[in-house]
Amino acid sequence: MEGENITVVPEFILLGLTQSRDVQLLVFVLVLIFYLIILPGNFLIILTITSDPGLTTPLYFFLGNLAFLDASYSFIVAPRMLVDFLSEKKVISFRSCITQLFFLHFLGGGEGLLLVVMALDRYIAICRPLHYSTVMNPRTCQALLLALWLGGFIHSMTQVALILRLPFCGPNQLDNFFCDVPQVIKLACTDTFVVELLMIFNNGLLILLCFLGLLVSYAVILCHVLRSSSEGKKKALSTCTTHVIIILLMFGPAIFIYTRPFRTLPADKVVSFFHTVIFPLMNPVIYTLRNQEVKASMRRLLSRHVVC
Repeated sequence: MEGENITVVPEFILLGLTQSRDVQLLVFVLVLIFYLIILPGNFLIILTITSDPGLTTPLYFFLGNLAFLDASYSFIVAPRMLVDFLSEKKVISFRSCITQLFFLHFLGGGEGLLLVVMALDRYIAICRPLHYSTVMNPRTCQALLLALWLGGFIHSMTQVALILRLPFCGPNQLDNFFCDVPQVIKLACTDTFVVELLMIFNNGLLILLCFLGLLVSYAVILCHVLRSSSEGKKKALSTCTTHVIIILLMFGPAIFIYTRPFRTLPADKVVSFFHTVIFPLMNPVIYTLRNQEVKASMRRLLSRHVVC
């Protein structure tokens, strides 16, 4: 029947990151080492922030939630990719594919919105310090956190709903190492021009507007900091610089993937690999290396528990 969902493909075959067995083994070893060494950094950040009474400001509240999102995000693609590297046939069921796609954009969208909230927090703290404790009170922080989770859910559910309306009757080879919107849509056996436009609007335009808005907001903050002569100038510059680095690392690959027509480019898999596997593991390193308070608190935590 016309317009009816006639999905009959029970599973997709993932073509993987590369067809070279030697390259697969090399990437497997590198990712596994990287994963096992750096992933605990996110949990250490969460433990440090929750156990230190001195890290109770909204900045560290949001930083702890960012670490939680990164830790959760890193479990969506990397573990299955490591298993697939050792498998001859890389198969994922249709339901698992949609589930992976949902959580990828649910957590990714929530993290993007969290970076916007963190930019708002820094703007009020630096440019409106007298109003900071009044505006960024615990109730406001919790409301903002709830809003970004809800925003990520709506963002992801919109894409899943559009994909589930498409008919998939073959082929079933997915040219990637995980399920994502551009590759899945291309397998639909119908004209997907309108759906692609809606996806680009939902993904690409939202990402681009957030990215430009964040750059403008941090430019305003940095100009304000440079004009001031306060004692916290160095700390404010370090914090804002760290946030800008995270923004560039997150939004750069996302803009490349989602703000253009869904056509395959040679760099797609490399950019996707960086965006889904490497980036979530980099946040704890960047934050702990550039934040003296977090590093000092971690040292105290480790000296109390590990030494004892």
